Amino acid sequence: MILEIISPEKVLFSGDIHLVQVPGTTGSFEIMKDHAPIISSLEEGKIKVITDKGEELFFETKGGFVESQKNKISILVE
Repeated sequence: MILEIISPEKVLFSGDIHLVQVPGTTGSFEIMKDHAPIISSLEEGKIKVITDKGEELFFETKGGFVESQKNKISILVE
């Protein structure tokens, strides 16, 4: 899967991943390969990314949006 995390200032992350966990408005959820298409708002919290190499990365967000379709995930954060 391909993930992009974008803030108004810059691209925070762009690359291949195995899993991403996001702080959704109604609770935290994960997106894995072949996930159903989804668009959701995000609350303040941490975004957890596990790369294809097994690295765990964390990004803080004050809110934003996530869109996933066809194994491409875009996260817009404040």
